[in-house]
Amino acid sequence: MVQKMKFWDKAAKGYAKSPIKNEQAYQKKLEITQGYLKQNMEVFEFACGTGTTAMAHAPYVKHILAIDISSNMLEIAQHKVEQENINNITFQQSTIEEFSSAEAAFDVVMGHSILHLLEEPENTVKKVHRLLKPDGIFVTSTVCLGNWMFPWKVLIGIARFFRVLPYINILKRTKLERYFTDNGFEIDYQWEPRKKEAVFIIAKKVIK
Repeated sequence: MVQKMKFWDKAAKGYAKSPIKNEQAYQKKLEITQGYLKQNMEVFEFACGTGTTAMAHAPYVKHILAIDISSNMLEIAQHKVEQENINNITFQQSTIEEFSSAEAAFDVVMGHSILHLLEEPENTVKKVHRLLKPDGIFVTSTVCLGNWMFPWKVLIGIARFFRVLPYINILKRTKLERYFTDNGFEIDYQWEPRKKEAVFIIAKKVIK
């Protein structure tokens, strides 16, 4: 955990300055998500980075609690919301594994570009289900390297050895979908902007 924290602390400034790879797709994801949002909603985002997505959604909801492992990321995020005079986002340093909250506390949970960086992503899906209110939604973007015809395991192993990359889970899209459907969700919306881009999924908590 300490190694992950150091990695993202070191990456924070460069991450904040780097442009979004597919701006058009990102804006569409924001628009689709905002179609689900309401002014009375409590939102939770994990792995929020420098707060860009939370800030985009803040005008559409009551409050957003956003967490990240990196204090440097959160420092940048806090500075950004203060500059923009946004007062309904609260930042907290934590991982999703360590995060503690009452069950059924949130209407929406967001986790973008993070499930493929977790060693046990299915456990996170289960936890999100507990955090969500009935009919709550889980909004994610996930890179599924397992669908790409390339020797990723070897290359990623080398990169991790030299600490160029964090842990990366070689997920397949079908496996990711099962994480949702096997753990109390139904997939309400799914979109892959282009081949070899992150899969955008909105899953709804099912009450049986």
